[in-house]
Amino acid sequence: MPSEAFYMWMVVDLNQAAETIKRKEVSMEKPIINYESLIRITKAISTIRDPEEIVLITVEGVTNALNVKGCTLFLFSRKSDELKLTGSFGLSEEYLNKGPVSSLRSIAASLQDRQPVAIFDVTDDPRIQYPDDAKREGIASILSVPIIIGDNLIGCLRVYTAEPWEFTLNDVNFVQAVAQIVGMALEMCRVNKGLKDSIDILKTMRDPKTLKYNRRTPYEGVPKSFASAEVPQGNA
Repeated sequence: MPSEAFYMWMVVDLNQAAETIKRKEVSMEKPIINYESLIRITKAISTIRDPEEIVLITVEGVTNALNVKGCTLFLFSRKSDELKLTGSFGLSEEYLNKGPVSSLRSIAASLQDRQPVAIFDVTDDPRIQYPDDAKREGIASILSVPIIIGDNLIGCLRVYTAEPWEFTLNDVNFVQAVAQIVGMALEMCRVNKGLKDSIDILKTMRDPKTLKYNRRTPYEGVPKSFASAEVPQGNA
C-alpha cells in the first residue's frame, strides 16, 4: 500500500503539471479549459480529509469549470455491481432517485475498458440505462470517466450537459485529471479511517442525494476554510 506521503507527492506533481499546461496555453486567444480551476480543485482537495467535502468540491468545481449542467461522482460496489452515488451538483433529487445505477448497463464500457466514454445524445444511445429520466431532467450529453487507483477501479466521475455537446480532448483530459486527484484523495480518506474498501467511505457520509454544499466563496468549489491566499487569483 503506497504511503500518504506518496499520494501527497502525486498531488503536488499534478499541481505542477497543471501550472505548466496553463503557461503553455496563455498565448491562445480563448483557452478551452480553465487550468486555474484544476489548480484550485487540486489545492483545495489536498488539504482536506473529510470525504464529503472532497466529493462536493469536486462535483461543483467540475460543473463550474466546464460551465455544464451538472456532475456526479459514483463509487463502485463490487458486491452488487452497482454505482453508488457519492455526490452530485446541478441535478434534481427526482433524477438522482430514478433507480439503481448498474455498472453493467449504465455506460458500462467506461468501467469495463477503464476509458472515458462520451454520449452525444442520451435519448438515442443504448449505453444509457435511464434515457427517459435523462430526457425529463433536461440532459443532452454525458461524459463518463473512470476513477482508478493503481489497478483498482473505485468509481467514476460523470459530466452532464443541457445541450448536445461534443466533448473535446481538452474536456476529457481535464475531467480525467480531476478524477485522478479525487481518487487519490478518497483513497487517503479510506486509509486514514481504516476502511477495507473505497465503497465503505459511503458509510461515513450523509445521504449523497440530499447532501448540499452551502459554504460558497468567490473561489467556486473551494471551502471557506481554505484561505484565499493559498488559492491562485483569476476567474474559474
